[in-house]
Amino acid sequence: MSDAADTGWPKIGTGFHFEDLSLGMRFRTAGRTLLEADLAAFCNLTWLTEELFTNAAHRTGMTLPAAVVPGSLVYAFAEGLMLPMMQDTGLAFLEADVKVKGPTVVGDTITVFCEVVEARLTSRGDRGLVRTFNSVRRADGKEVLTYNPLRMIKVRGAAKP
Repeated sequence: MSDAADTGWPKIGTGFHFEDLSLGMRFRTAGRTLLEADLAAFCNLTWLTEELFTNAAHRTGMTLPAAVVPGSLVYAFAEGLMLPMMQDTGLAFLEADVKVKGPTVVGDTITVFCEVVEARLTSRGDRGLVRTFNSVRRADGKEVLTYNPLRMIKVRGAAKP
């Protein structure tokens, strides 16, 4: 089957449209535990071969309980957790400031807590710009990363750009 519009079958799992997002709206994502396999695959994919991430013997005597995870992996996984927000409605990721606030290690479970801090229509009126403040937290509540993406989101019923 092709697109849901072609079949007449309604599609589930569609993200927020611009009209669904109001200033101050808050939500959170599902959680995701970071695994040793995730760290190995990410380091291999990105060539982040810093011994802090890849050398278990190098960690002897370190205060952290497990393998340290790069902030860029935490950010990438946070964006994956955010995907349901913009599935089929997100048009562009425009910018973000990213700040690593604390360590994340293999075995930590992360969740993204999101608040809408800006929402405005574009001059064309068929899409909106939405900025959120995203706080990535471990299961113990400790904030480990923040970022504030500006995204272009579809307006409900607008023609495809």
